[in-house]
Amino acid sequence: MPVPSAEQIRTAIRRALDEDLAWGDVTTAALFPVPIPAHGTVTAHQKLILAGMAVAREVFTTVDPGIRVVRALKDGTPVKKGQVVLTVQGDARSLLMAERVALNFLQHLSGIATLTGQFCHAVRSSRAIILDTRKTTPGLRTLQKWAVTLGGGQNHRHSLGDGILIKDNHLLLLQGRRIGIAQACILARKHAPHGLRINVEVQTLEQTREALRGEADVILLDNMTPSLVRKAVALIHGRALAEVSGGVTLQNVREMAEAGADFISIGALTHSAPAADLSMDIQPRRLFGQPRKQGR
Repeated sequence: MPVPSAEQIRTAIRRALDEDLAWGDVTTAALFPVPIPAHGTVTAHQKLILAGMAVAREVFTTVDPGIRVVRALKDGTPVKKGQVVLTVQGDARSLLMAERVALNFLQHLSGIATLTGQFCHAVRSSRAIILDTRKTTPGLRTLQKWAVTLGGGQNHRHSLGDGILIKDNHLLLLQGRRIGIAQACILARKHAPHGLRINVEVQTLEQTREALRGEADVILLDNMTPSLVRKAVALIHGRALAEVSGGVTLQNVREMAEAGADFISIGALTHSAPAADLSMDIQPRRLFGQPRKQGR
């Protein structure tokens, strides 16, 4: 997955700012009728992998082109607790208007990158590759999948047109036509665009055998225990790639990797990653450096 394009970033920012600033910032307007030169610093309050800096920077300059980014760490940078990741200067009123949207992107995307990094670390030295899924927030898929790559993971399908994945509901519909897993793989290969790998979801060893008869390229072992994964991998014996999905946690991902998985796909990377703990302090330049509690 490449870095999101400038237009993709601008589109996400426009949506977010339309939500937050459609009617302006009435609090700031009521309290500060004239410009206030100020500094803003974004600080990490946990160990994390930074993601979304390109978006956060664009948020500030979109709100006010006069805001100057003084210092910004690069996306993908490992960050220590207490480390400043971004410093900006400009009118405090503009910084206040941009603060929450910029932090929302940074916290969400850094949370995804950080969780992905934890899974990748857990399977280090194994052959298993950590993948994301299509379980993403509508409208944010490109950004979320980018964050996964910053954390060291790889992307599964970006859309339904990216690859063949025969899942349980496909198979249930085919059963009504007396078509099993092996024949489904054969049909998919016959009618799909040339060159796409055939990935089919199975839940038992018998279904694994059917997928092998259909010459699937990737067999997705769905919701299997590590011991059952090991048996399925032995059955596959290199004739297809083995992907594990469903019920994977930081506690069992190493077992899944050691059971022989080539890929481990994890929806939680994008749908359940906790937001990273980052906050922003905004101060008049003459008071720069004094701590202040983050506003809401």
